[in-house]
Amino acid sequence: MSLVFALIAALMLEQFHTLGPHNRIYGWCARYADFLQRRFNAGASYQGVIAWFAAILPALIVAGAVYYFLNKLHPFLGWLWNVAVLYITMGFRQFSHIFTRIHKTLREGDLQQARELLGEWRSENTAQFSTNEIVRVVIEEGLVCSHRYVFGVIFWFVVLPGPLGAVLYRFASILSAKWDSRDNPQLAAFGKFAVQIFNAIDWLPVRLTAVGFAIVGDFEDALYCWRAQAMSWFNAAQGVILASGAGALGVRLGEPLHQYDSSLNYRPELGLGEEADVEHLESAIGLIWRALVLWLLVLLMFGLASWAGS
Repeated sequence: MSLVFALIAALMLEQFHTLGPHNRIYGWCARYADFLQRRFNAGASYQGVIAWFAAILPALIVAGAVYYFLNKLHPFLGWLWNVAVLYITMGFRQFSHIFTRIHKTLREGDLQQARELLGEWRSENTAQFSTNEIVRVVIEEGLVCSHRYVFGVIFWFVVLPGPLGAVLYRFASILSAKWDSRDNPQLAAFGKFAVQIFNAIDWLPVRLTAVGFAIVGDFEDALYCWRAQAMSWFNAAQGVILASGAGALGVRLGEPLHQYDSSLNYRPELGLGEEADVEHLESAIGLIWRALVLWLLVLLMFGLASWAGS
């Protein structure tokens, strides 16, 4: 029960004051990852393993020790620490805020402003994107971010005691992103473990997120798209989330995008049904909210069953 109330409290706190993606804590974690990479990376994969544990273990020890100490003083203090850690590691408003701004500008017909907002969000040139392309990419980003910053954190927060799961998931995702060799070939061996272990950590949460989208959307189409289309996406985990989400919404995602040099970036088609338009943005955020409510209700029922059986 306390887990559910901690999640609700963290979500409510974020509504009043959003902790942006460029906050000091995330910045410190990123600089620490860069420091470990400089100190340990000499081109061997085992060095990446050592660096990963050197990053993760201190964070887990500190988070667990503070929780244990505060919980010993009073369980309410331990609960407050859980709320604080969730507030830091989750980030519903980090993506829903920009999602809403782009939706508003498109409804007002300001295509150029929508392009600029999306380009800032994705850190890429989106000057050639049409309205349909913007909508598709915004929905894709929203679905993926909802998993990365909400559902994945919730899963591991519930699985591991105290705040350990939330810290593990968030820090592992940061290391995977920072040490991914797709952005830096020199990290091919060093970053391999960080990417692989995060994929393992994220395997079950990804599929539970996809199931959640299916349950609160078009269940049959979501499962069909998941089975038939997910593996065609360049990132397998994202493919599961996007295919299920597109099927649940009854909209087509993926497909080619215009690049800044007027060339086309060919991408597989995901989903079924209509072409994405501005109205589908509202449907997408509704799908995410319904999935979140579903997760909270399931956790609440498990908590009540555990309380009744004790």
